[in-house]
Amino acid sequence: MKDRGGRKQRFPSWLLLKSQALRALIVGCLVLVGLTALFVALAAFFDSYSDSNRLSDLASILGSAVTIVAIVLGGVFALTKLQAFRDFEPHLTITHEVSHRLISDSYVQIDVTASLHNSSKVQIELNKGFFRLQHIAPLPDHEVEELYAQVFIDKKHEDMRWPTLEEVQRSWDKGELMVEPGESHPETYEFIVSRDVEAVLIYTYFYNLKYVIGKRSAEGWHATTVHDIFDVDR
Repeated sequence: MKDRGGRKQRFPSWLLLKSQALRALIVGCLVLVGLTALFVALAAFFDSYSDSNRLSDLASILGSAVTIVAIVLGGVFALTKLQAFRDFEPHLTITHEVSHRLISDSYVQIDVTASLHNSSKVQIELNKGFFRLQHIAPLPDHEVEELYAQVFIDKKHEDMRWPTLEEVQRSWDKGELMVEPGESHPETYEFIVSRDVEAVLIYTYFYNLKYVIGKRSAEGWHATTVHDIFDVDR
């Protein structure tokens, strides 16, 4: 991750498997079961059938074995190449609603609501995230030039590291924040800034509780919004 950066499950548990190692184990077990069944069938065939019937029946058994192997290989291909379980990875879409108002001669209140929409087919549980408020304008020329050089000249960063005005960490107990498929959940936080601030960047990040290193699923989800504070009487 960059620096800027309970209800029961509705779906059968086998649809929610996310570990590649566990999937490989399941496929291996399927292959082992198929081969075991094939050997048992062949043993029974040679023990109980007469010589005259063995040839035709053997061809039938081998045809069934080929079908089983093809199904297993098709499953492996779907898992590794077509990502058949991709739809069952958690995915959160975050949008911001931002407003502000003058609350005194010197300060402005900023209200940020992050709408967490579960756009996947599985239930999502969240236990940690943060809201960050960064200062965009006005800034002294030398700070702007330094930020520009870090990204476009020195290539130290891929994005602008605007000065942070405030950052607040949020956390929830197990089972406290659950977002069902297709549903949305709002999380709101308020900031207070000097009325001299004219533009801010709001960055929110929510961690994926099910994330495992090496998987395709996201480590977390984020949203960024630039908000101008120009309509406050100065």
